[in-house]
Amino acid sequence: MKSGHSPSVPLPPDHVTASPPPALRAVEVSHAFGDRTVLRGVSLSAAPGEVVAVTGPSGSGKSTLLHLLGGLDTPGQGEIWWGEQRVDTLDTQLRAGWRAQLLGFVFQHHYLLEDLSVAENLQVPLLLAGQAQDSPERVSELLDAVGLGGRASESTGVLSGGERQRVAIARALATRPRALLADEPTGSLDQANSRLAAGLLFSLARQQGTGVLLVTHDEALAAQADRCLHLVDGVLSA
Repeated sequence: MKSGHSPSVPLPPDHVTASPPPALRAVEVSHAFGDRTVLRGVSLSAAPGEVVAVTGPSGSGKSTLLHLLGGLDTPGQGEIWWGEQRVDTLDTQLRAGWRAQLLGFVFQHHYLLEDLSVAENLQVPLLLAGQAQDSPERVSELLDAVGLGGRASESTGVLSGGERQRVAIARALATRPRALLADEPTGSLDQANSRLAAGLLFSLARQQGTGVLLVTHDEALAAQADRCLHLVDGVLSA
């Protein structure tokens, strides 16, 4: 007697939904300065919209790891990927072009351009990434999101430290980068502004699907990440 159930037919490849590639990835990265090895076989990734924190003592290799992930230097061994683009094999000019399109950065210091208005600071990365046509709407959207919608035309020099860091966060996310590198992004802020800035950074990145790699000494900040890794003597562990 035949069953009333139809046999299972596998879907053709076109109907299989593939997982998106990591927003940022390091594969077996090692690096040395002279005879001093700083990183030893480091592999990590951040998925789209995922926040990954890396903690560790001073001198553990965190800054070197950030420089390599940001394409500011090339590893002695291993691979660096931004999305589907491998970048450690590119020359400096090509790497800079991809960086403008695919990466955002937030540092402990805001590094805003004091001669430009708040809005103009956000327009700079959009121009560099060839997204000038989206600039007015995107700038307005981001400034509203960080609570500075009414300050667009003001000089950054009149803003408080917390407000400046919120502008820096908005600027880093302006191009909807594939990945964002954050180096102690709340290190110069008081507790209240630190919580506000971190909350904005993480929520906006998650909303737009930007993977975040965060380096910090702040355990409370690291605890807000989706994953926390530890770097000690150049070796990365969970």
